[in-house]
Amino acid sequence: MLYHLFTYLQEMDFPGAGLFSFISFRAALSILTSLLVSLVFGKTLIQKLRNLQVGESVRDLGLEGQKEKEGTPTMGGLIIIAAILIPTLLFAKLDNIYIQIMLVTTIGLGAIGFLDDYIKVFKKNKAGLAGRFKIVGQIGIGIIVAVMLFFNENVTIKEKVENKVLTGFVEKIGDNLVEVTPAKDSAATFSWVEHHSTKTTLPFVKNNEFNYQWFLGWMENEGRAKWAWLIFIPAVIVIVTAVSNGANMTDGIDGLATGTSAIVGVTLAIFAYVSGNIIFSDYLNVMFIPNSGELVIFISAFVGACIGFLWYNAYPAQVFMGDTGSLTIGGIIAVFAIAIRKELLIPVLCGIFLAENLSVMIQVAYFKYTKKKYGEGRRVFLMAPLHHHYQKKGMHESKIVSRFWIIGIFLAIITIVTLKLR
Repeated sequence: MLYHLFTYLQEMDFPGAGLFSFISFRAALSILTSLLVSLVFGKTLIQKLRNLQVGESVRDLGLEGQKEKEGTPTMGGLIIIAAILIPTLLFAKLDNIYIQIMLVTTIGLGAIGFLDDYIKVFKKNKAGLAGRFKIVGQIGIGIIVAVMLFFNENVTIKEKVENKVLTGFVEKIGDNLVEVTPAKDSAATFSWVEHHSTKTTLPFVKNNEFNYQWFLGWMENEGRAKWAWLIFIPAVIVIVTAVSNGANMTDGIDGLATGTSAIVGVTLAIFAYVSGNIIFSDYLNVMFIPNSGELVIFISAFVGACIGFLWYNAYPAQVFMGDTGSLTIGGIIAVFAIAIRKELLIPVLCGIFLAENLSVMIQVAYFKYTKKKYGEGRRVFLMAPLHHHYQKKGMHESKIVSRFWIIGIFLAIITIVTLKLR
């Protein structure tokens, strides 16, 4: 909202109004506002949740320090959502399609998570929202996002196309015909072509592009472009569901999901800035996505919200984010990566989420297999998700969180290096 106000003031030659045209300036305001909202609103909300006795009911898993967490306020994800939405609404271009997609994602997945927490806390149902309904909600958000990205005419990429200019001499052949013979100093020029595309970034390869249309190779070019949504929409659904559930799995000990998400957010901010800047994207040979630079405002608010929430969520936590927060931050990361066409980097960048998800899948699959084969279920890990395995080994949760953060930073660096490592 303020962006549009200051754009008007700039037209009126109001002093200093031009600052709002700079993404870097608005990103700085966004992260500062997000931190402020987290700290101020967080304190008020925590007290309100305590008054309402909205406390976490902790299932006894035999873990050290678990009993002390009983009754800790939950649904703190509302702090994160508020700290994301307020700066975005204030400083971002609200007519930007990418900002609109991120707002839909935040509100949609936040609503699903809130409903789950509400049922757990106020309806006294520990199971919360039935798993099938949660999945249906995630699929619904995935479909909406995919449709907006695929069918909106403002979602485009710009590619540099080479135009060869031949210089040389002319030979006369007969009376009318001429032949241009290229000289050794033939020049080449380039032009930028903007078009709708389902291309995305494929890491670690020379020509680092992958097109969802390739799965429809038996069709003609026009047909592939028209029907590529048959591949793109299911891919978006899978990514959104997997990453949001991965963040949900990671949210098991104080500060783990929040800190890991902040690291991921900083990395995505770098990619968004590069992808939305024609100079940097050209220099680094990264796909240029017009208007995507505005996403830096949103992801700055996201990073600020995560860091601000850590003020209350770091060990010992004063509040838990609940599914309200975990489903939201996971979905935001997934959709943001898809929007800037970096979703194939998620297994590396979100390696912590992936490991937590895989640990549960491996544990359940192996338990069922051994129970069927040997008559008793056996386990690969002492407990799943993975962070509980280390708790069972006697490691303090603060050390687990710190080491997972270090691994997260390492994975983020590897992800950034893919800009040039091919």
